[in-house]
Amino acid sequence: MNYGFYDVATLLGSLGLFLYGMKVMSDALIEVAGDKMRKILASLTSNRFLAVFTGFAITAIIQSSSATTLMVISFVNSSLLTLFEAIGVILGANIGTTVTAWFIALIGFKINLSTLAVPLLGLGFALSLSKKDRRMQWGTFIIGFALLFIGLQFLNESVPDLNENPEILAFFSKFTNHGFWSVLLFIVIGTLVTGIIQSSSAGMALTLVMCHQGWLTFDVAAGMVLGLNIGTTITANLGAIVADFNAKRAARAHFITQVFGVLFMLIFLYPTLHLINDVLLKNHESIYSNFDSLPIALSLFHTIFNVLNMLVLIGFIKQIQWVVTKMVAEQIAPEPQFDQPKFLLQSAMRYPQTAVSAILNETKRLFEGPTFEIVSHTLNIHREDIRSDKKLRQMIEDSRTPIAVDIDNVYYMKVKTIYSSIILFATNIQAAFTLSPERTLAINRIKVANRYIVEVIKDCKSLQTNFDKYMDSENNYIREEYDKMRKKISGIFRKIYLTSIDPNPQRHISSLKTLLERSKKIDVLESGELDRLIRNNLISSQMATSLANDSATVSWIAKNLIRVALLLYVESDSILESLAELPEIENASA
Repeated sequence: MNYGFYDVATLLGSLGLFLYGMKVMSDALIEVAGDKMRKILASLTSNRFLAVFTGFAITAIIQSSSATTLMVISFVNSSLLTLFEAIGVILGANIGTTVTAWFIALIGFKINLSTLAVPLLGLGFALSLSKKDRRMQWGTFIIGFALLFIGLQFLNESVPDLNENPEILAFFSKFTNHGFWSVLLFIVIGTLVTGIIQSSSAGMALTLVMCHQGWLTFDVAAGMVLGLNIGTTITANLGAIVADFNAKRAARAHFITQVFGVLFMLIFLYPTLHLINDVLLKNHESIYSNFDSLPIALSLFHTIFNVLNMLVLIGFIKQIQWVVTKMVAEQIAPEPQFDQPKFLLQSAMRYPQTAVSAILNETKRLFEGPTFEIVSHTLNIHREDIRSDKKLRQMIEDSRTPIAVDIDNVYYMKVKTIYSSIILFATNIQAAFTLSPERTLAINRIKVANRYIVEVIKDCKSLQTNFDKYMDSENNYIREEYDKMRKKISGIFRKIYLTSIDPNPQRHISSLKTLLERSKKIDVLESGELDRLIRNNLISSQMATSLANDSATVSWIAKNLIRVALLLYVESDSILESLAELPEIENASA
């Protein structure tokens, strides 16, 4: 045999060049269009057909089902995608990855692309020197495209000719001439190949070349393709190791869909191969001996497998979801102390969408936890009463016992560190990514929401003494005025709570803005109520001064609470998608 160590090294080097070209091309496309694709992915609804199409389109564009699946895992991990949506995207991504095979089969073996690749390298290099990011990335894409086909050309030339090396044919015949058992063997080989090189596209290219050179028969090559589809799930499951249970479930769903598809296809394998043979070769010639047609036939088989798998499984996504839910138990991580962030993880910095989601969720946690605690206890009202259906007037009447709360201690122990971490994380997002003006605006809005939260907490400190003093005063008029303020803030917080738990918080925007407009009436100076009380000698001058100051403070607290709610709940989708400028919030940039 005339095939030695140097030839093996050349074969591996050719495969490496193909892989590198694909990576360069894929990375450049992700830089050019990835952000828009991630925005579309993050805005998916529960429409399974839209999810499938989105997965197909993204994978067809970036030429990497692994990149799409890892993106899906990250989005599920950050709660930007549901498990239901993720399964649909994965089914679509499996179809999208067949585009690579068609590209190679239709062009790679019919045109000597090495002659075209050199001019493409020159063009790509010239564009990559541009100072404009978009033009530079397109140049990098062209370089990757050229390297991919140079690698494919080398790969095709480095695979030994069986006529010159009959020993290889004899060696392979030991494994390829056992009918269905050979198919099963090459399913295992295909799985291992993709697991090792972490690219089903590269594995498919190698399979197509081996078919074109006559190493593999049609049925054995089909078995290897089935194995490649199982092997590509290894990347997703490795990526989910450090993710939460939902991301692990998405990875398991990817594995289940591919294994089911392989088992299903094995039942109809030979009828499918015969059908492809009859469609491509109508002159009764066997495709098993027509090596020029074999790459086309194999690409067609690859597409039929993934499309058929999608059509069979798309109606059972809920059942797949149920299975993976049983496979991977919900892991409720211990809630960190409120002086430690929960969502600001390094893994969230993989994409701008997941990073923005992290600071949004951390801000919600800060607002719903210590901020709610401080405000409600300043009013001497228990949080569970605000969340209940209890009438506000009755709740106020029943809450006459002061609730001890050390606002300074809660602020320094539960708020300050988290607030600082959010601002730092937001700054790191802006440093790590090239952001659109809309997304920069979205991040700044979250920063503003955090500032409002801190202002609310600091304002509560100035109210605490007088609320304790006057909520049980013998003077009915001053007591009633402080009860009005307690009732107003309690009502606002109840509305915010109902908004936060509503799957469709946007429907609360009108009522929240109405509350925002009415909040100025809390100020007794603006409403004229203070003049009436003083004029009729109903309260003392000391009471009047306290009431004037405190009602103005409560009015600002009310405004800031509503502004935070609008930003964190009503406008949260806009913040995450950043596809359009967010609606203006009063004083949001003050």
